[in-house]
Amino acid sequence: MKRRTFLMTLLLFLITIHIGIMLIAIHTYRETMGQAKESSSAVHYYISSGLLRDITALDSRGIDYKQGIADLSQPYGILAENQKAGIALYDNNTLVYSSLDGEGESDLFELPQNGDRRITLKKNGDSLAVWVAGRLPEPYNNYALVYRSDIFSTLHGWNRMKNTMFVVGLIISGFLAIGLQLLLNRLFQPLRDISNTSKRIAAGDYATRLTIKGTDELAAMAQSFNQMADEIQRQMQELVATAENKQLFIDNFAHELKTPLTTIYGYAEYIQRAAISDDEKHFALECILSESSRMQTMAYQMMELANLRSDQIHMEPLSLEDLFQKVKQAMLLKATEKKIDLLFYCEIPKIYGDANLLESLFINLIDNAIKASNPGSPIMVKAFEYDETPMITVEDKGKGIPQKALSQVTQPYYRVEKHRHRVDGGAGLGLAICEQIVARHKAKLALTSNPGTGTTATITFTTLT
Repeated sequence: MKRRTFLMTLLLFLITIHIGIMLIAIHTYRETMGQAKESSSAVHYYISSGLLRDITALDSRGIDYKQGIADLSQPYGILAENQKAGIALYDNNTLVYSSLDGEGESDLFELPQNGDRRITLKKNGDSLAVWVAGRLPEPYNNYALVYRSDIFSTLHGWNRMKNTMFVVGLIISGFLAIGLQLLLNRLFQPLRDISNTSKRIAAGDYATRLTIKGTDELAAMAQSFNQMADEIQRQMQELVATAENKQLFIDNFAHELKTPLTTIYGYAEYIQRAAISDDEKHFALECILSESSRMQTMAYQMMELANLRSDQIHMEPLSLEDLFQKVKQAMLLKATEKKIDLLFYCEIPKIYGDANLLESLFINLIDNAIKASNPGSPIMVKAFEYDETPMITVEDKGKGIPQKALSQVTQPYYRVEKHRHRVDGGAGLGLAICEQIVARHKAKLALTSNPGTGTTATITFTTLT
């Protein structure tokens, strides 16, 4: 592209400058020829007037001027020769005097038949001359004076000027070619940078950026390209993170399935092959049912997680008092078994959301809090406004979560303690479901925790009726 731009721009300039030089040359040629004609016409008029005065003077004295007409013309011929010109005098069509070295013959020039003067450019070999012919006034109009001025030197000067202009034009074209090459190198450098940077990004180096210099259009283009690269890098990071999360999900899911399947297969094989008592058989069946129930719970939770990502939810104004009452009734038995007090404080009359999903959200959070809490410790659920923003917190005084694990606990099947979910019967999807419910409500879920002091889950809503 740069080569084509260079050649087309240079060709356009060369055509323009040479057409300009040709137009100037034509104009100066016409002016030169016009000036030569005017000068020759003036000299012809001067000689004609002088010759007319001489003839009139002789005729007024009664002297026969016709016999001495050649002698009268001779001084004017010498004057013309001094100007590198010549004259010829005709009596009708008869040549009576000439200083043109035989070139004043009437067949070389058409003599005028009236009082007008005729000016003509005639070429003779390599020479160019201005010919001026005109008759003297009456009663001497039988005489015609021809004046020839050689303008070869004038034409040579014009040719020299024309050639000089073309040489200067070529020199200017050379400097233009160099300047144009330097300019195009500078103009196309950002495009080369963009091309090189694009190749590096395509090769996987997403951190590559263009250097922004100045505030012109090129700088704006570089800034836009960098913004595009930032977006590409962000999206690629998201894709990588999503792929890693999917792979982690698959790995964890396979790991979660491995234990119940191994247990079920082992006890089933044990029942089939071993001679066991009824009590042992009953124990094996209980284990098989327990592990089957856990797999069923995992399947239900996976379906719930999938539905949360695709289904539409029904948003409506909800009474928080009624919602908390339902959640308390659902979790009261489990909390009582572990001697844990459930405390609810509500300072917000209503919240905007899906009743079933929000009930599932708080049940999951409280269930996790119960599992993490020691017997006799309280779990506090608060609903309040902070800077006119509705917030709900679920706070326990349990084991807590290490700081490095806080950003991962919402991933499916992630375990802070590798044995905990199997002991408590959980499937490892509770917080992942909570995060999806919060996201569907366009809210935010934040977890703060310290080992040994407990955990606080905070939901910040953006809509309140």
